[in-house]
Amino acid sequence: MTIAGIIEEHIAIPAGVTVSLDGNVLSVKGPKGELSRTFSHPRVKLAIADGTVKASCEYPRIREKAMVGTYAAHIRNMFKGVTDGFTYGLKIVFSHFPMKVTVNDKERRVEVNNYMGGHATRYAAIIGQETKVKISGADITVIGISIEDVGQTAANMEKATTRGGFDKRVFEDGIYITHKSHKVKE
Repeated sequence: MTIAGIIEEHIAIPAGVTVSLDGNVLSVKGPKGELSRTFSHPRVKLAIADGTVKASCEYPRIREKAMVGTYAAHIRNMFKGVTDGFTYGLKIVFSHFPMKVTVNDKERRVEVNNYMGGHATRYAAIIGQETKVKISGADITVIGISIEDVGQTAANMEKATTRGGFDKRVFEDGIYITHKSHKVKE
């Protein structure tokens, strides 16, 4: 919404969620956990009032307008994370050599053994303390409250099983993202 040189974005605070603002750090607490994030753009301001979080900028240029929208999207993702959470689904695919994928919770990583018949173990880091990885058969589920942590963990697993120099139409072995909970078509 633009009012006489001011652009604003109002994000309604869902029921059961508490929000606090301490300087540039916005903290959101809900039934699934707590998230905090630093918003430090010099011209974009955050405020909490009347059950909403307001991101605004006076006399914005194009980049500040975009930043207000970006702040709003991050805050909406924080609200969704602490209320519903995020889930990514991945699939283990192999046709040449059977891959063994395990989760090492102590070292916070996923270990891939026998990828393309190789003897070296490949590792994918699990990002964030709240992020959980579950493996059942050929399906992997990544669950967490931070969309960045869940998405990066899934991307790390996909990246750990890439190998150059092979025709991808023939050598399809790897771990691939199949669905994302926030991208479900209704």
